[in-house]
Amino acid sequence: MIEFDEYVRLRGDRLVRLARLLVRDRHLAEDLVQEVLGRAYVRWDRVSRADDIDVYVRRMLVNRHISWRRRRSSTEVAIDPSATHLDRAGLGDIGTETAERDAAWQLIAELAPKQRATLVLRYYEDLDDATIAQILQCSQVTVRSQAMRALATLRRRLAEVPALRKDATR
Repeated sequence: MIEFDEYVRLRGDRLVRLARLLVRDRHLAEDLVQEVLGRAYVRWDRVSRADDIDVYVRRMLVNRHISWRRRRSSTEVAIDPSATHLDRAGLGDIGTETAERDAAWQLIAELAPKQRATLVLRYYEDLDDATIAQILQCSQVTVRSQAMRALATLRRRLAEVPALRKDATR
């Protein structure tokens, strides 16, 4: 049985990376991981007996992220990303690449939390559908369906963003 401290030493950075991909903010990601690891520590006897500790902790992380998204603070103010990021498209190659990346991440951020989690787990964590299904506590068919719908939404929205359209001039 792995000790909690050892698990955090081995997996902590990877959990923060996953959280950053989910929340798109380094400080919020660190807060999210800290909260999840605090909960895992309290329940470590149970967590450490799980068939796959990584799946268990990732599930905790994704579930907590979805809960955070549900109860966003009323003090948070949404900014129109097109007003800041896409205006940089005229700055040259680096500006264009940055604008494209920022616009694409903004589109991913606008997905439903489970769709976003599905894409992050599949394409950034490189997990298979079975593992993603365990983390999200759903069937593999649901994982594939969530991914398909998320990708369809992204394709549709990409067509609406001038900086990301294939026919856009550079």
